[in-house]
Amino acid sequence: MKITANSVGIEVDDSGAGLAANGQPRPVVLLIMGLGMQLIAWPPELVQGLVNAGFRVVRFDNRDAGLSQSFDYLGTPGLLWTGLKYRLGWRIRPPYSLQDMAADALGVLDALQIHQAHIVGVSMGGMIAQRLALTASARMLSLASIMSSSGARGLPAAQPEVTRLLLSRPANKSMQSAIDHSVRLFKAIGSPGFALSETDLRERVTAAHQRSFRPRGIARQIVAIVADSTRAAALAGVAVPTLVVHGKADPLVPFACGEDTARRIPGARLAGIEGLGHDLPPGVVDRLLELLIPHFDAANSK
Repeated sequence: MKITANSVGIEVDDSGAGLAANGQPRPVVLLIMGLGMQLIAWPPELVQGLVNAGFRVVRFDNRDAGLSQSFDYLGTPGLLWTGLKYRLGWRIRPPYSLQDMAADALGVLDALQIHQAHIVGVSMGGMIAQRLALTASARMLSLASIMSSSGARGLPAAQPEVTRLLLSRPANKSMQSAIDHSVRLFKAIGSPGFALSETDLRERVTAAHQRSFRPRGIARQIVAIVADSTRAAALAGVAVPTLVVHGKADPLVPFACGEDTARRIPGARLAGIEGLGHDLPPGVVDRLLELLIPHFDAANSK
């Protein structure tokens, strides 16, 4: 369904309110996806596992992704120029900020009349969730930052081949070329310890491209990430129960980035997963549920 959040048209999927086994309203889990990804990227098994555990699960497409509002009128930033400015320490002016995207997430809660929620963000979504924890902690029951980063300077960068693929373009403008390009990228950042056949991967990518393909939105989101230079120092002010989950085989956002995030957030717990790259393959869902549900339950009991 489409709602208006923070004056932005946002596509939302809501498992629905209801009562948990204890007769109380189901606590809410808000899932925030990563760079260019859509709400359908959350594994159905993960969503259903949370619902079965008694949670109301809300997913949404970030601005400039999926079926949410496009910001093409803001233009397409030059990523090479942005990267040069970052290396030189020059100020970067993004079309919009991660703080704006955090306000979108808060607006989703407002539109659905949800006072508090457990916030789970993956990759860029983890950065957005961190921003939300810094500005609206009263609305958060807990924070889970998955395969994300504090954004601090000096952290290990992505593997060169991954960076090259991320910044490259499909061979031509056809849908098939775009799908082939995305498959190559997801294979490069995938999990060596969790099997996902190329057939299954291609089916996922094809479904996502058929639903929406917004490469200019990805460019704007990348600039928003790079421009968010003050978050790392601010994380000491996070005051909600925090779980940091990170794959030890992540070639895009190395494990050291998760370690740094957990070190900066007071009381944060770090959980490293062997063999996990920068994706959510079916085989890792049970492991994530084993981490997330006790984290939520502990926060609920406080």
